[in-house]
Amino acid sequence: MRNRVVITGLGVVAPNGVSINEFTENIKNGVSGITHFPELEALNFSCQIGGRPIISEEKKRDYFTELQLRNFNSSGIMYGVIAGMDALRDAKIDVDGEDPNWDLGIIFGTGSSGVDKFREAIYKLDEGKVRRLGSTVVVQTMMSGVTAYLTGMTGAANVVTTNSSACATGTEAIIMAYERIANGKAKQVLCGSTNDYGPYIWGGFDALKVMAYKYNNNPTKASRPMSETANGLVPGAGAGAFILESLESAKTRGAKIYAEVLGGAVNSGGQRGEGSMTAPNSIAVQRCIKGAMTDAEVSGADIDYINGHLTATIKDSTEIKNWCAALERSGNDFPYINSLKSMVGHCLAASGSIECVATILQMQHGFVFPSINCEDLHPEIVALIGSDKVPQKKIDTPINIAAKASFGFGDVNACVIFGKYTSKK
Repeated sequence: MRNRVVITGLGVVAPNGVSINEFTENIKNGVSGITHFPELEALNFSCQIGGRPIISEEKKRDYFTELQLRNFNSSGIMYGVIAGMDALRDAKIDVDGEDPNWDLGIIFGTGSSGVDKFREAIYKLDEGKVRRLGSTVVVQTMMSGVTAYLTGMTGAANVVTTNSSACATGTEAIIMAYERIANGKAKQVLCGSTNDYGPYIWGGFDALKVMAYKYNNNPTKASRPMSETANGLVPGAGAGAFILESLESAKTRGAKIYAEVLGGAVNSGGQRGEGSMTAPNSIAVQRCIKGAMTDAEVSGADIDYINGHLTATIKDSTEIKNWCAALERSGNDFPYINSLKSMVGHCLAASGSIECVATILQMQHGFVFPSINCEDLHPEIVALIGSDKVPQKKIDTPINIAAKASFGFGDVNACVIFGKYTSKK
């Protein structure tokens, strides 16, 4: 019999909020965190806007020592550490002990690490200055750098690993943590994902011509998931973090419980059929959603709300079709669906975790946030589910069961099902 798994801590570093309270208020009110980047304009990017969390020097010192901050320039590690430590503090888990914590694990994903530090190192090496690279180049540039920092700060001594599955990374990390606790291999797992920001991260997407370029002078209107005038994705960055914990452990500690993780599934379309390096295989997407519901022991009729992947590209209508097919619901029977990317852009490997934080907050407070910039909802989407299921303003409504899916480059998928916690299952 599997252990029940609950969420007892949250942390978020998003373009429109770097604390849970700020983030909650801003998603309620449809506040965008997307701004113009002069450096992107100077580098001749077609898309000269993006979403970047703003971290003050004072805030950095709430999490890092002066020694740690010396020659430190990995934004992804910084975002992940802040979100992760906030989640631990929110869960009231003591990490100040002298001994390793054998019951606490870390599964924290990323798409890249320390790109700016890599660039700095390459220039120094090319100049023959290898001895001036500094002692933190390795930990800032290795993919597991974020978990390495978090481990040292927490003493976590259960599983400590970094996953990387493109845009599905954050959602996959939650599922991996859920499975470990459900199978009795850990009591608590800090999980989530993070992604750096900046031209060296975003340049490749600009070269692919998948980024919005028509709204450089009007940044907050640029990210338009589900809109007929969607012009491509807007890049973003940040981190989302969770404490997943066995229900028994949470009860023993008297911990606050946000929600329960009911189940999840991950798969791939194998880049066959309509699937490719950049496009998901619809059959695989539907199988992933159905697999998550089977694992969670719920049906399509039970889903009250969907937090979509929905990137403001031509695949948005296809995603809605896949949800309709997997849930066997359409028209007025379809659940509410929205896209956080309308406010924060596409935060790449961090997107799933930040969007899962938004999902849990909506469940906790009983609302569905507005998808901004889709007042001209795409006709194909209207034909499938009507217009009332994509809120233009905040809707106050209870959410008992929510689904969140993420689809990543390489034709990889992850779907997790959350439930409002009750003492009985």
